[in-house]
Amino acid sequence: MAAVKNRSGGPAIRAVDASMVPRLAALHALCFDEAWDEAAIAGLLAMPGAFGCMAGPDDTPDGFVLARLGGGEAEILTICVAPAARGSGLGRRLLQAAAAGAVAGGAEALFLEVAEDNPAAIRLYERFGFVLVGIRPAYYVRGASRVAARTLRYDLPPPETLS
Repeated sequence: MAAVKNRSGGPAIRAVDASMVPRLAALHALCFDEAWDEAAIAGLLAMPGAFGCMAGPDDTPDGFVLARLGGGEAEILTICVAPAARGSGLGRRLLQAAAAGAVAGGAEALFLEVAEDNPAAIRLYERFGFVLVGIRPAYYVRGASRVAARTLRYDLPPPETLS
């Protein structure tokens, strides 16, 4: 994936590689209570069909998305945007990059899971076009309690409509 500059001057979105894992893990820790460490992120990137995109400087990325392809579908494994970059449209741009990567890989649908206690992310995904296809009760741990996950699906456009 070549770097793609935002027309409004935002950071370019480009493919991630193994050299970026420490910085991705640091950003993930900033965004999630149960963050993935370097080994987890490196392991995900090494899986067949896995790909990722990031935006911002190499030393301190503003956001990234990791996804994987399989069986004509794709799944967003994680997406995070630094607190200082939230509300800038970067989350949507990362979703667009993941969707484009999924289409390029032959996927017809893109899935993700989101905690029910994350209304900002739910709004982002619904505005993008994701629809609810399932609920996983008590999926995420929040201290002594648990929160359900919403499973969402986005039907990807045919490749010829993306040009």
